[in-house]
Amino acid sequence: MYDPAQLRTFLTVSQTLSFTQAAHRLGLRQSTVSQHVRRLEDATGRTLFTRDTHSVELTEDGEAMLGFARTILQTHERAAAFFAGTRPRGRLRFGASEDFVLTRLPEILESFRTAHPEVDLELTVGLSGTLHELLAAGSLDLVLAKRRDGHSHGELVWRSSLTWIGAPRLRIDPERPLPLILFPPPGITRARALEVLEEDGRAWRIACTSTSLSGLIAAARAGLGIMAHTRGLIPPGLTPVPARAGLPDLGDVDFVLLHGRTGGSAQEAADALASSILAGADRLHRQV
Repeated sequence: MYDPAQLRTFLTVSQTLSFTQAAHRLGLRQSTVSQHVRRLEDATGRTLFTRDTHSVELTEDGEAMLGFARTILQTHERAAAFFAGTRPRGRLRFGASEDFVLTRLPEILESFRTAHPEVDLELTVGLSGTLHELLAAGSLDLVLAKRRDGHSHGELVWRSSLTWIGAPRLRIDPERPLPLILFPPPGITRARALEVLEEDGRAWRIACTSTSLSGLIAAARAGLGIMAHTRGLIPPGLTPVPARAGLPDLGDVDFVLLHGRTGGSAQEAADALASSILAGADRLHRQV
């Protein structure tokens, strides 16, 4: 009833909320992306997106279709791999940014392991900057992390704005240095936060440093200071710092997939996991 190509296009549009970006990721013309969505809407008899010249949003029926589309595509891919006899195998060294510790990434990895039991998956969780270094050194085969400023390589999975967050009752004293809660170097968010504060001429001090996202969240909840964080992944118990605090804008951040210099079975496994992550990218926006 539902064409896998149309479902794949639907998922990509739902993740990027852009027909243009979806077309770029899939290697299709924008008119083809629009056609796929229109035909899927005809097949369901429902409107899946509301769209105008400025924005694209999922409808309630579109939200419902997300789960169905993922399930259908995963089943289709498992069947295709089984009968083609080309299921990937071997060791896959995968690195994921600390940002995804509290999201539904484990569900994506669990589905991947179920579909590809011959792959020995080794997971490294760390700072995006550290993962970039490990990938360059040949210690990882695939990385899901923030993209460094000024870089354009990598396959875009998700773009979000950064924001300052802290405990709801925390009050910023403009007469005192700003208390910061930071990852250590080479954290990409750390570098961005310090850069914009220096450009703004705002005095600051480090109130807490931790390599663990859980450690930073605990410090922020205790009211020790504020932290720069992805707007779409704000942990429970923390809120954006009000605009009246006058803090400088942190801009946007891209989360991308980066492949290492691998070949053979590791490359096949990395390609398969990358496809699974892209298919379930909307779950990376959601807290566990």
